[in-house]
This record gives sequence, structure tokens and C-alpha cells, in this order.
Amino acid sequence: MTGALRGFVRVVDGVNYRIGRVVMYGIFVIMAILLWSSVSKTFFVPSLWTLEMAQFAMVAYYMLGGPYSIQMGSNVRMDLLYGNWSDRRKAQVDALTVLFLITYLGILLWGGIDSTIYSFQYGGERSPTAWRPYLWPIKCIMVFAIALMLLQALSELAKDILRLKGEPV
Repeated sequence: MTGALRGFVRVVDGVNYRIGRVVMYGIFVIMAILLWSSVSKTFFVPSLWTLEMAQFAMVAYYMLGGPYSIQMGSNVRMDLLYGNWSDRRKAQVDALTVLFLITYLGILLWGGIDSTIYSFQYGGERSPTAWRPYLWPIKCIMVFAIALMLLQALSELAKDILRLKGEPV
């Protein structure tokens, strides 16, 4: 059982680590889009696509970086009590609170899949802006990112279970 948990943690953490390391360079994509927006507004005809494309890039950056953030422990915690607890107590509380995250992400994934299916069934749902891009690509990225986040939350739960059993993680 513990071997299976370790294997699951190793695979999920490895995938999310690699994706997170690649996605962190997405900030340069966002900067390039916004730079082009500024240049085109100043010297050329303003581009219709830049603001919305920057928003889509930011959503992808934020959502795909979430699992990496959880894995690295860079999420925000209320450290008032948590910082003084023993490792065992932290693992107990984390194992309990991650269940709320898993529930939330499960509901979010269900809604995201439903919304993505609607986007395809509708005949190519489009944004109501002047540029009118298709929404299915960003919805697919969001569903993929939520699934990765759910897997990372399950990986964190597995790590907490291993810590509570006294096993090395």
C-alpha cells in the first residue's frame, strides 16, 4: 500500500513539477502580448486581440501553475497556530483540510467539463467581444489544469498519510 502511495506521489509530483517549470516562463508570453498591445496602440492600428489574448494567457499561466505552487508549498497559510505545531499535528490538519480542497476541485472539475462540453456542442462557443475567439481552447486548458490540481491535492493527501504512518515521503 505504501509503495503504491509513493509511486502515485512520484508520478504526480514529477508531472506537475515539469509542467510548472515550463509554464513559469509563460510570464514572458504575457509580457510580449502586452508589449505588442502598447506598440500597436502607439504606432499602428490598435489590435483587437491583445487584451483578451493576454487574459487567456494569464488564465493558463495561473491555472497550470497552481499544482506546482501547491507542490512547492508556496500557497498562503495562516501561520499563527500552524507554525508552532509538530510535524505530526501538521500532517493531521493538512490531511483533514485537503479533503475540503479535493471536494472543491471535484465540483470545479465537474462544472468545467460540463462547460467545455457545452462549448463544443453549441457549435463553437465564442467570446462576445469584437475579436470573438473560440472559448473551447481556454476551457480545455482550464479543465486540464483543474485535473492536475486535483491530482496534486490527492498527492498531498498521500504524503500526509505517509507522514502519519511514520513512513518517509
